[in-house]
Amino acid sequence: MSRIVRPPLDGLRSQLEKSRRARSSGGDSFVRETFTLPRDAARVKAREWFERYPKAAYWTQVESWRELPAGEIEFTMRRLPTAD
Repeated sequence: MSRIVRPPLDGLRSQLEKSRRARSSGGDSFVRETFTLPRDAARVKAREWFERYPKAAYWTQVESWRELPAGEIEFTMRRLPTAD
């Protein structure tokens, strides 16, 4: 009878741990800022970000948003720190 020999998974395991640590500590290079504003002011603020940090150069985007019970919008803007 032959035994199935499995390859060592130490390399994969360490790579997964490294990736998880980077994600949990905000290890990516994006700059994030969260705002809580009335709907119209939130639109203005998002437009300001897109004008100041153009999407093509800074990869600017609204990362997440939600409407709060009071009618305000909580949103997170994300961009690269420089336009390299």
